[in-house]
Amino acid sequence: MKIEQIYTGCLAQGAYYIRSEKEAVIIDPLREVEPYLEKAEADGVTIKYVLETHFHADFVSGHIDLAAKTGATIVYGPTANPKFKAHIAADGEVLKVGRVTIKVLHTPGHTMESTTYLLTDENGKDHAIFSGDTLFLGDVGRPDLAQKAAHLTKEELAGLLYDSLRTKIMTLSDDLIVYPAHGAGSACGKNMSKETVDTLGNQKRVNYALRATMTRKEFIQEVTEGLLPPPSYFPENVKMNKEGYPSIDAVIATGTQALSVDEFELLANESGALVLDTRDAPTFAKGFIPNSINIGIDGSFAPWVGALIPGVGHPLLIITDEGREEEVVTRLARVGFDNTLGYLKGGIKSWLQSGKEMDSIESISANELARRQSEQALTIIDVRKPGEFEAEHVTGAMNIPLDFLNSHLAEIPKEGKVYLHCAGGYRSMIAASILKSRGWNNLVDVSGGFKAITETDVPRTDYVCRVKK
Repeated sequence: MKIEQIYTGCLAQGAYYIRSEKEAVIIDPLREVEPYLEKAEADGVTIKYVLETHFHADFVSGHIDLAAKTGATIVYGPTANPKFKAHIAADGEVLKVGRVTIKVLHTPGHTMESTTYLLTDENGKDHAIFSGDTLFLGDVGRPDLAQKAAHLTKEELAGLLYDSLRTKIMTLSDDLIVYPAHGAGSACGKNMSKETVDTLGNQKRVNYALRATMTRKEFIQEVTEGLLPPPSYFPENVKMNKEGYPSIDAVIATGTQALSVDEFELLANESGALVLDTRDAPTFAKGFIPNSINIGIDGSFAPWVGALIPGVGHPLLIITDEGREEEVVTRLARVGFDNTLGYLKGGIKSWLQSGKEMDSIESISANELARRQSEQALTIIDVRKPGEFEAEHVTGAMNIPLDFLNSHLAEIPKEGKVYLHCAGGYRSMIAASILKSRGWNNLVDVSGGFKAITETDVPRTDYVCRVKK
């Protein structure tokens, strides 16, 4: 038996490859399926099942393409109703893979169809659970995402989750390995650990939601407390996972079309496409196509695209570093943004050489910010998350988290300079590019973000330790 966790950092997502003898299963695959096909070919095995723990909201799974290319059976737990061919397993049903078995445990609460898969090894010993979004390390799945589909409140779903954990998971052996679908950084939970593998026994000791003395009422209150609104693309991803989507091969073929400067400009004007510049923040600031949006590929790229660009069907034209075109298109497709029309051949250099108009954003060091602030009061906007801001921030700064920037534009003055910062510079440049495209012209980005600011004498609030429950 072989188990491999295939973890994708930018989505904080874990897919799994399990092999026994000449058969294999994939659990919660990403949109691009070639890595799984390559593993199966290298091991000389047939992919028998594609197991889905639920209809994912934060990414588009590769289940449909993988089944089409291998003949594998897609499996969901009870109550799932996909619009494509799949096996809807019964609670307690056992699937055989080589010499191991996988038992279906229906664990509703995060969603109604949420399912945990219990792996039993060749000797008949329970070995691991693949818990999807039911149980994370340090947390559990948020119960507010499936309210509309389930016709239940988040409190009612949280109650179901409490029951699932207590009756289906916490009764299992403490030495079981827990393989969750997500880790720290995912919007599917609140307090996930940065670790990606643990034992069930240790989770019973350290996970607040698995407290032995916890009542159902306490669980519901604590799990539903402090939930931020989910990213707007989540329902669209659920729909794609449930109803189907275009083949990733076709999406990549269209998205990686090389366009000349004139073709790029014409297509942008005719289609209303958003120009997405994926270069790093310092490089973008020095020169970019007017009205383009910067979301750097070397960061939490796909989740920020999903959170900030309205509608997964919105047409996109991309600017990339040379050689990264397919990577960008693939990572966009992971969160359902399939309508990429092509990329600028030769990158920003070809645009500059053509003599077309360019724009830029002023970027200063933290020391320069300190100098300017010592001379006059500045309008400073901190685009970090509320928890980061509450822990410590520049005295007098306004907190407008990047996640909700689009709904708080009226709060940002257009007169005078506006100084933007985040933790390290990635998010603040995204914010600056959005504001620039909306008519804010006196923007100043603080390079290095709050980390750099703490090394200056810029006045800050006292640090407050944020304690996780």
